[in-house]
Parts: sequence; C-alpha cells; structure tokens
Amino acid sequence: MNILVVGSGAREHAIAWQLAKSKQHNIYAIPGNPGIAKIATCIPTPALTPETILDAARIIDANLTVVGPEAPLIAGAVDHFHANGRLIIGPTAESARLEGSKIYAKHFFRQHNIPTATFQTFRSSEDATRALQSFTYPLVIKTDGLAAGKGVIIAQDRTAATNAIQTLGPNLVLEEFLTGPEVSFMVLSDGTNTIPLLPSRDHKRIYDNDEGPNTGGMGAFCHPNLLTPKQTDEILDKIIQPTVAATKFTGFLYAGLIMTANGPKILEYNVRLGDPETQPIMCQLDSDLPEVLLAAATGNLSTHTPKWKPGASVGIVLASEGYPQAPVTGDSITGIEEAEVLGTQVFHAGTARTQSGLVTSGGRVLTVTATAPTLNAAIERAYAGVQRIHFRGMQFRKDIGRTAPNQL
Repeated sequence: MNILVVGSGAREHAIAWQLAKSKQHNIYAIPGNPGIAKIATCIPTPALTPETILDAARIIDANLTVVGPEAPLIAGAVDHFHANGRLIIGPTAESARLEGSKIYAKHFFRQHNIPTATFQTFRSSEDATRALQSFTYPLVIKTDGLAAGKGVIIAQDRTAATNAIQTLGPNLVLEEFLTGPEVSFMVLSDGTNTIPLLPSRDHKRIYDNDEGPNTGGMGAFCHPNLLTPKQTDEILDKIIQPTVAATKFTGFLYAGLIMTANGPKILEYNVRLGDPETQPIMCQLDSDLPEVLLAAATGNLSTHTPKWKPGASVGIVLASEGYPQAPVTGDSITGIEEAEVLGTQVFHAGTARTQSGLVTSGGRVLTVTATAPTLNAAIERAYAGVQRIHFRGMQFRKDIGRTAPNQL
C-alpha cells in the first residue's frame, strides 16, 4: 500500500516509524520532519487543509491516509476524503466536535449520561465572572476551542479564577476539580467496534512534581497494568461505547480520565492519538499497524486483536528554552545517534535540517522513548538516552513515570 501520514510532530514520527516496520508498504508524510524523512518520503505543504491533504493523497495514489493532528479533522478532512472515495483514518467533522468544542463535549456527556465533573458553560467572560460566587475551589476553567493542550487553568481562589477568565474567555467551561490518578485511554474504532490501546499517563506541566504552566505534554508512560481489567471494562461500558454508539465514531478516540473514588470520570475527549502518549504506545505495539488501520478504515475491526510487547514504555520530551511561553529556536542538536545506540527511539517534533545540521524549530523538540521489561528499567534507559542529547537551553522533566503505582 501507499500510506500517507499527516502531520509533523513526534506523534506522527512514531506512527510513521511503526508503519514502516512492516517494510511492505510505501510511507509518505505531509509535511513530515527530519526524523520522518529518514523512513518516509516527505511532501512539503504550506498548510494542512482538507484540500491539500486530499491533493497529496491523489499525487501518491494513497491507499490509506492517517491524520495525526486535530485541526484537519475538525476542518472536515475525513468528510472530504469520503466524498472523493478515498480511505482515511479519523472522525467526521461532526464527530470531531467532541474535541473542537469543550462546551459541546460537556453537554454531550450530560445528554448521554457519561460520568464527568459537574460544570457550567458560558458564552461571555462577564457571565462567567458573575457566576464565580457559586463555585468552590480549586476550580477548573477551560477555553471552548482548540488550545494545543494549554487551554486549561486550575484556579485556587476567586481572584485567580477572575484572572483566568480574562486570559481564556469568552467561551468557557467552569467545572468541578476532580481528584484521583489521571489516565489517558485511547481506542481505535471503525464506527461500531473498538480496540483499546495500552493505558498511559501524560505529564502536562512543564516542571517536576506537576508544577508550572500546562504544556502540550512533557512525557508519558504506558503499562498494561495501569488499569485493572475491571476498570478497563467500566471505561469501555460507561464512557467509550456510549460515545461510539451515539456518533458512529471512526478513528482514534482519546479519553482523558480521572480515576476518582467513585469510578472513572472523563475530563475531555480528543479525536486523535495523544502526544506524547503515542510515542511509548507505538514502541510497545507488536502488531502489523497497516493491517489494523486498514481494518478500521473499512469497518472490519472486529477480527483484529492487537498484540503488545511485555513490560512498559516511557517517553521523555525535550523542550526548547522558553517553552511553553516563548520557545527559542535555531539551536544545534547533537547526540541523537548516541542515544539510540543505548536502545532508545528518538522521535522528532520541533526540528529542522539546515546547512549546518539539525537545529531546534519549535517548543517540543524531541521525545526520547524506551521500552523495557519493567517500568523502572524503561525509565532508566530513557533518561540514559536523554543524557546523550544536547542543545542550548534544553528543558526536560526528571520525574516522568515516577508517579506510577508501585506495582508497576
């Protein structure tokens, strides 16, 4: 097959890397990045719109297209492909509203009895500010639209909440602060059948011990025992299956969950694979990814059960100086090959190839990923790889995976 991967981040690098492992298919990427370019043919493009993606698929005669980022899905890329008779992995624009609008998603949860935090929605900053007297703290404040993982502020008091509203407004969700471990739970769906991926945990804040501002994600780990079989069944029965049944969802559905004392509750949906969770998950996958994706795109997922390598995987994000507020770019990157000699896989995100070599070109630059029989061993291997890589101002958390339950 000719397979087109859409996107330029570490998530898309991990997808392309796993697709290329079969060695039976031709892998292309739009626009790709220097890491993807080593395993796929990259097609430059000025923007990722439904039209430019379809044009690329036509040029290479793609048998299957896999969309990484959310924006093209929300813009209707899947609808555009369906109208032109081409296979693509992802939800329709209507289903993608689950991520495109947090206000829509929260009312969807309420309508379909999907467990979530209590909430109110507002269409003006003034209305939200006036309502603050009816809430307790800490209070979670979310902007309605896409915010690259940075549109959530947890306010500890009314003054902080007022400031957050002014920062994020006007279309807002104000909701109860839930306590419990966070879990990223992703499934692949063909519109009826679903396959759960390994459960994982993201680390959103920039600094150790979950301090500092939110980012797109500073690292993640995955392990099959992060959830019990009972918890997995409860998530599928109460959250995933009602959503798929109501929307006929196709593609990757990502539920950001809090495992509360009263069971799992959903914080939000993403309508694509998570980043950085995808990087360790792809490293642990032991099935033929092209075959599974083709089955999902053609409504035949019921015959597939993915296989996973035993053990755990960890991905550590290396970010540029100034991230997440004002990333500094253009700094030389060294040591990737040395890190991979240690058994890690380094996925590119914010990198660019220049005449002088590889340089930083974005906030999140690389994800150093390792798999091992135990979580601790995977953590040690990943950090050993991190120590081999250098660029000026490099930031990374030193506690990725350390929040895992002791039994892992």
